[in-house]
Amino acid sequence: MQSYEKLLLENKAWAQEKIQDDPMYFDRLAHIQTPEFLWIGCSDSRVPANEITGTQPGEIFVHRNIANMVIHTDVNLLSVLEYAVVHLKVKHIIVCGHYGCGGVNASMGNHDYKQVLNMWIRNIKDVYRLHREELDAIESQEERSNRLVELNVREQVMHLAKTSIIQRAWKHTQKPHLHGWVYGLKDGIIKPVFEMEAGTHIDPLYEYDDL
Repeated sequence: MQSYEKLLLENKAWAQEKIQDDPMYFDRLAHIQTPEFLWIGCSDSRVPANEITGTQPGEIFVHRNIANMVIHTDVNLLSVLEYAVVHLKVKHIIVCGHYGCGGVNASMGNHDYKQVLNMWIRNIKDVYRLHREELDAIESQEERSNRLVELNVREQVMHLAKTSIIQRAWKHTQKPHLHGWVYGLKDGIIKPVFEMEAGTHIDPLYEYDDL
């Protein structure tokens, strides 16, 4: 049996189990999607949003990319953000990183990962540059990486607040609330590291005055 065939078999078993427990389970999912949360997480296969939060399909709207980045030119991320905020009307947006992140670790070195990955990782390097004094003072490579993971999450939450999508929603609906979390691969625990309530003021340079 090929490895991908095992996935299909597991899917059938999972679907049958769901129907046995609740015959209307898929009928409800097919007709409604009202998640309260948008999750912006890392693509790392060890950090599945639903499993680590104990939530069911339909409860979290998910976007994932390398190192859970919010980049102002990423149309994919921005389209997810706008759909979640404007149409799904989510109440909370969570940027969740994780300790031991490969993208973050890569950004701390000088290896050439070729053009596309270099472009992506450079955004994390920018976070390191902003916090160089604090990070360079940490002797342990692992602890420095962990701190950069936390700082990166904080910066990505700030990037959300800089978008007109979020600022418009804050002005007209007083939501969503923004959260920065970090997941521990070693213990499975999520650590809140940063948050912004709806309407929080940021640097005036980034605030729109005609939304």
